[in-house]
Order: sequence, then structure tokens, then C-alpha cells
Amino acid sequence: MVRIFVTTEKNELISQYSKICERNNYAFNFSSDAKIIESMISAETPDIILIDDSTPTIDTKSLVKTIKQICETSILILITENNDIDKDLLKTINAIIPAKYSENLIEATISINLRMKGSLQKLSNTNKDLASSLYRLNTLYNTSSQFAGTLDKEKLFEYMIDGLDKSLSFSLTSTLSFCDSTNPVLILHSLYDVSEELLDAIKVRAIYNYKSIFDGKDLPYEVTAESLKVIKSIKHPSNKYNFTLFQFDNMFSPIALGENFYGCIEIFKENHFTSDDAKCFQSITQQVTLPLKSATLYQEIIETNKKLEQLERLKSEFISIVSHELRTPLTSIKNSLDILHSGKCGEITPASDKFLTMAKKNVTRLAGIINDLLDLSKIEAGKMDFHFNPIQIKNVIEDVRTALAGLAKEKSLEILTENNIDLPEVMADSQRLEQVLTNLLSNAIKFTPDNKSITIRTQLLNATEITYHPSFANDLKSLHGDYIVVSVEDQGIGIAEDELLHAFDKFAQIENSLSRKVGGTGLGLPIAKQLLEAHKGAIWCDSALEKGSKFHFAIPVDSARVKELV
Repeated sequence: MVRIFVTTEKNELISQYSKICERNNYAFNFSSDAKIIESMISAETPDIILIDDSTPTIDTKSLVKTIKQICETSILILITENNDIDKDLLKTINAIIPAKYSENLIEATISINLRMKGSLQKLSNTNKDLASSLYRLNTLYNTSSQFAGTLDKEKLFEYMIDGLDKSLSFSLTSTLSFCDSTNPVLILHSLYDVSEELLDAIKVRAIYNYKSIFDGKDLPYEVTAESLKVIKSIKHPSNKYNFTLFQFDNMFSPIALGENFYGCIEIFKENHFTSDDAKCFQSITQQVTLPLKSATLYQEIIETNKKLEQLERLKSEFISIVSHELRTPLTSIKNSLDILHSGKCGEITPASDKFLTMAKKNVTRLAGIINDLLDLSKIEAGKMDFHFNPIQIKNVIEDVRTALAGLAKEKSLEILTENNIDLPEVMADSQRLEQVLTNLLSNAIKFTPDNKSITIRTQLLNATEITYHPSFANDLKSLHGDYIVVSVEDQGIGIAEDELLHAFDKFAQIENSLSRKVGGTGLGLPIAKQLLEAHKGAIWCDSALEKGSKFHFAIPVDSARVKELV
């Protein structure tokens, strides 16, 4: 019922407002004593309080202040004949009624203010609901952020339960977790402790709920009450729940994504869950499944990587052992062939010479393969020795060009050089740079048709001036300062664009008929790449099918890089 209170001593006002309240079925009270007014409105809060400012026994401003402290939700209407109302008073009252207002206008004013009070109350309730929803959304957001921040399964379950506690204020949660399939765990988070009998019942209930999810189908994990490990987290251990817990309202959900099953959870609350509570519960238990899947995959990747690392280590050890074991007999074979070919063991016929030459050539080729394998194993083990000294790159180029001149002559290939005369010295291991350049030049000779030419070019470039195919951006974007760039350009068959980066993969062979014809281990370029990385340099290539290839490598010349190598 609507309650109207009038603070006045005027009988005509009391009579007038009494009639209005009677017509509208409003409860009516009045008084002109400040203490009685305070007592009456404290006992029953009026919806509207009308204050007659002409009452001599009342200090209007003081009374309004008191009313506001006691009745925050009441509508205050000032009855006055005064045209000059105090500004502070105007700030605190809701409406004004002139003393000689007609009853119809008074009724209309009261009615309007009652509707306004109802609207304000609805708005207040809406704001409370909104604040509750915002808090819950914030909890969901924070919980989601926590899910995204870890790949630890145990922490993901902790974050899930913490999010449910903050958003639902549960009495107890029973979470059956299969983070470790060999050791399933029952996680209890409870407001109060549980008795041993109740704990046994909760374990049986959790297993029953788990089995009911699969409805007679094969269970992903076997679990018994006797083997089930329990982890308890109790907020107030001084009190204990008993079997009345099962009379509480409850919700249950599996924690699964597709065929991936991670556990199940049951939540109990002494008060009833609302439909919004159910949505929040389902939202959190579903949100955790994707991070759990990611965590599972991450764990599988870690385990797979460990196996791969072990296999890689075994492979490197195997290559190293086999290479060493092959080198000894191969050296004996080479020495024996040299002796036979020298004629010390008898006359060499043209046929014998042909076969001995062929054998020596293949022994040399096999020795090169073994050396590549040994170099690879040394580099991967971090045992490759380097001897850095100031050198002129043109000397390295000339030595390699001279060494491979005979091989080029066999195919009538011309090796051209375009050297910058003013190139500075670089701090490098000349033997390793010769190994890199020998590999590039010998490849160019292999893949270039007869009667063509190969060009070795050197330039001094700043890192910002170096151009390269996007495939090599990750390798070259970290370069800075000045570099000597050596390029080996051939007129061979070229490499398809999608194969460029794979040219530097271990044991890679570019798929075309010529590469299969010339053969090779596919180790030369990967070794060259790692040798150049040891020099703080880089290697890359440009090519297109039937348009030849350009292989480039860069060696730093700036003093800061030189100090890093010494």
C-alpha cells in the first residue's frame, strides 16, 4: 500500500490530504513534531512525504536533512506559499506544491511522483541486476584470460573451480580429473569439511556420474573408489557437512571436447541455482575444454620432441661412428690405388689405367661424402674448430677457382670473376670459407650445361642494400652493418621458387632429372649455411627454372662483429 505522510499543524491541510488519500486508498499519517516525525518514518518508510514549510515548530531544512538520512527512497514534496525558496533546499526536494493548489492538481502531482518513484525503483533493481551481471561477466573474462595463460592441466582445473566459486559461491564442488590417466584424482573444494562417511559417498557418486556419461560404452579410463586419490581444499575446516549436503541444489557437467574427455564436475549449493547460474556453470566448464586440449597436445609435442631429440642424437652418433670407421679402410684403399697407379707393382695397361682412374675418382667422391658427414656431426655437436684471422676474400676465391679449374674444363665451362679491388679484410676461417665456396662452385659446375659460363662476383654492401627472396627473410632480417657479399651465378637449369628454401635442408635433393643424375648427399649447402652462421654471416639464393641460379653468402666486415668472433 502507498504511504503518504504530511508534516503540518494546519487542520485544513490535514483534512484535504486525508480525503485525497482516502479516495485513492493511500495510508495517511501526519505530525508537526520533529521527534515524532522522525520516530514514525523510521518505523514505516513513507512513499511520499509532504512538508509544510509554514509550520512554526519545524525547521524545514533540518527536517529535510533528517528525512533524507532515514528514508533514502522517499519522495519529498514541499508545500509552500513562498516564491523565494532556499537553493540548498531546492537541491534536496523532488517537487513543490503551492499551498492553495486544487485537490485535482495535488492528486496529479502525487500520482506523477509515485510513478516516478516506481520507475526509479525499477531502475535501481535493474542496476543491481546489471552490476551482478557485470561482475559475473568480469569473472568469466578473468577466468578465460587465466585459461589462455597456461598449458598446465592442474592449473586449468584450479582456474575453473576458482571461477565457479567467484561467480556462483558454491557450497562444495566434486571434480573428477583425468589430467594423468594413470592416476585419476577427485578434487574437493568445500566451504566446510566433510566427514569420512560423506567423503566415501561423494567418491562413489563421482564414479557413478562418470560412468553414466558413457551409458554402457567403453570407459576411456578405469577408476575405482579404492584407488581414487582425493585432494581437499576446505575454507572453514572447523565445521563439517553431513549427508544433508545431498539435499542441496546441484548441477553436473562432463568436461569434454568432442572425443577428448578430461573429467566431470558436480557442484552443490545450499540455495537454489538460477537459470543464469546454470548458463555460467556450463560456460566455464565448456571454456576450459579447449585449453585442456591444447595442454594435452602440448604435452604430446614435448614428449615427441624428447623422442626426436633422442633419435637425432643417436643418428648423429651413428653418423660419426660410421664415418670414422669408413675413413680408415678408405684411406688404405686410396693409398693402395695410388701405389698400383704409380706402376710400382707392375706395368699398367690402358685398360688397367682406365679402371684404376675410375676407382680413384670414386674413392675421392666417397671420401668427400664421409667428410661431409663428419663435418655435419661436428657442427651439430658444437665441436667444429674455427681459426679466425684477417683475410682477403679475393685470395679464397682465386684458390677455389684454381682448384676446380680442371673440373670446369671437362665440361668446357668458363669461370669468370668480378672482384671489387678495394674490398676490406674480413675476420674469417679461410679453410671454412674455401669449403663454402668450393661447394657453391662445384654445384654450379655440376648443374650448368657444357660450354656455358659461371660468374663469381664480390661486392661491399650495407645490410640495407642486400636484396633477397622473401623465403629467406627470417635468416637475413637480423643482418646489420657492412658485409662482403660473394655471389656464384650459373647458367644451369635453375630451381623452382617453392624449392628455394629447401635447398638448404639436410639431405635435400631438388626434384629434377639433372639433380638425380649428378647425385650427392644433399649435405653441402646445409653445412655451408652453418659454417656461415658461425661467421655471423648468411647464405641465400635466387633462381628460376631454366634461368640459372645465383647463390650468395655474406661475411661481416664491421669491427663489432669481428670482436664477436675473436
